[in-house]
Amino acid sequence: MTTAEKAEVCGLSSLALIRFTGADARAFLHSQLTCDVEALTPEMSTYGSYCTPKGRILATFLLWRSGDDYFMQLPAALREPVQKRLSMFILRSKVKAVDASGDWALLGISGRSAATVARIISREAPAAVHGVTHANDLTVIRLPGERFELVVAAAKAQSVKELLAHQAEVTEPQHWDWLDIHAGVPSVTPATQEEFVPQMANLDLIGGVSFTKGCYPGQEIVARMHYRGTLKQRMYLATIAEGEGPQPGDKLYAPETGNQSCGMIVNAAPAPQGGFDALAVIQIAAAERGDVHLKSLDGPALELQPLPYKLTTD
Repeated sequence: MTTAEKAEVCGLSSLALIRFTGADARAFLHSQLTCDVEALTPEMSTYGSYCTPKGRILATFLLWRSGDDYFMQLPAALREPVQKRLSMFILRSKVKAVDASGDWALLGISGRSAATVARIISREAPAAVHGVTHANDLTVIRLPGERFELVVAAAKAQSVKELLAHQAEVTEPQHWDWLDIHAGVPSVTPATQEEFVPQMANLDLIGGVSFTKGCYPGQEIVARMHYRGTLKQRMYLATIAEGEGPQPGDKLYAPETGNQSCGMIVNAAPAPQGGFDALAVIQIAAAERGDVHLKSLDGPALELQPLPYKLTTD
């Protein structure tokens, strides 16, 4: 395998896991999250969000099943507060929510030969995006953008890392963040909690919102925005060629809104070609005019780029 064809691998230490167990785990999570938990099989994963009663996102996550247990992967900085908040609503339900981060190592494989490397590790890799396979204390999840995530039992993590080191180039976690950005997958952080409803962050476009399931916190607001077409902001992919690195929560400005912010940075990462790439929630009208700047009207310009999925204004 040539260097150009070689896959890339990195550790995902900035992520954490909450494990939900118990006879009522599925029903409990279905009643709390925006995604369709009841439809989730052990061969599937899904994006989703957890909201306040006002429909504002407290956390975005990747969710999958292993047997009857559910794993929620989210930024490590949000694991404790989200686990604590969800646990408050368990009440008499037969559910336990525990921190599983120390039990598993999370590794990301990307690049054109990522599937080949994943098969070397697991002998079987999911063929479809969001597919999941389980074998020998190892879960493999296929993600958008020619990527696979390995969820490896901690006892086997070192041997898997050594095997991967011979099959792939080791990269920094920021590269994985950049790949998430180009896949149009948002990650809410402490700086952006309660800033967006799910549609603003395109969760409805990546399978993270079900409009046919029952109630969950914020469901009425999320549904009203969907059915009445009142969405005024969407998440865009942007390149910022100059200036210091943008940070989640940085505000955006446009001439037509003056001193009023027209949007906010969701995630950002250094781009391989230089500068930075970012996901940004922006007022649709301002984005369509195309004159949006970071931090002030005189700040660096955002050059909007196409996302891998079609934006809608519903």
